[in-house]
Amino acid sequence: MKIFLPLILIVILLSCGERRAVEDIMTAKCEDSCPVSYSDEDLRKKLTPEQYRIVRENGTEAAFKNEYWNNKKPGIYADIVSGEPLFSSTEKFDSGTGWPSFTIPVTRTKMRHIKDTAYGMVRTEVRSSSADSHLGHLFEDGPRPTGLRYCINSASLKFIPAEEMESKGYKELMYLFPEVYASKRGWDYIVFGAGCFWGAEAYFSGVKGVKEVISGYSGGSLPYPSYEEMVTGKTGHAEVVLVYFDPAVIKFETLLKHFFRIHHPDSLNRQGNDVGTQYRSAAFYHNDEQKRAIETEIKRMLDAGKYKKIVTDVSSLKVFYKAEEYHQEYLLKNPGGYCHINLNMLNEPLE
Repeated sequence: MKIFLPLILIVILLSCGERRAVEDIMTAKCEDSCPVSYSDEDLRKKLTPEQYRIVRENGTEAAFKNEYWNNKKPGIYADIVSGEPLFSSTEKFDSGTGWPSFTIPVTRTKMRHIKDTAYGMVRTEVRSSSADSHLGHLFEDGPRPTGLRYCINSASLKFIPAEEMESKGYKELMYLFPEVYASKRGWDYIVFGAGCFWGAEAYFSGVKGVKEVISGYSGGSLPYPSYEEMVTGKTGHAEVVLVYFDPAVIKFETLLKHFFRIHHPDSLNRQGNDVGTQYRSAAFYHNDEQKRAIETEIKRMLDAGKYKKIVTDVSSLKVFYKAEEYHQEYLLKNPGGYCHINLNMLNEPLE
């Protein structure tokens, strides 16, 4: 299985719009429901003339003279009409074209891909699935691993800064911006890989001072990996947990002691019954202070002779991707589920 499945182009006739659509693995088909209808009158009231020209008349705005082409702030980009989240700053890149460019839609949001033969060339038009808004075009000259470039008009988008996402109803995507989520609550955070995330999540959820724990994937390059992709070991990601904690209750150094005692940091790419780089020992820090604390704890354990070697992947956190919902609180939902971690250690004092 390759790191990213190639764009699968299937030309079909859509019953809703009578268009020939270029469908790919992320494209919404109009088989079950059609896009929400917005009257022309409503759209003219809601949108500026420029937005209307682009969203409904398939226009294109001027390069380098649009609102978001050079926007580097953290946050998400939503459909200007429906508010549906479409793209994230975590997958935005400078394509040099003068338009906002993204490697993939947020959480692989479904979109409509339409064969566009206007102006004597063949392109792939991108439209939102909810409001059928014209967004821009899709090209296959983007950076790896997706190789895609979603070239989007700023006028089709509404940017929601990470600081405002919760208040505007996008809390479910805050895992992409843990620094914002934590700072608003006076917390801190760290991402740990200790083998299967079911046990790691259950353990850290019971540690005093830990506020929230989310199972997910990190350390690789494929955006929004599925479990089926991650488990192949070819995405570079590891099963991890995002741990939010209150530093006024538990010190980061104490949290590290918990981390190192629940798994075998000297075991290369294996924890319990799980084997592969996706189950590697890992600590993904987000500042130099955390990095120094991790390195200090590793040195302390080695100097004490507790381990002859430690193979923990100590790297800077890039992006954390939340795992599928059925993985969240798995052992709480499935008390008899597999767990390589001795949860009884929660009742035992740290060394």
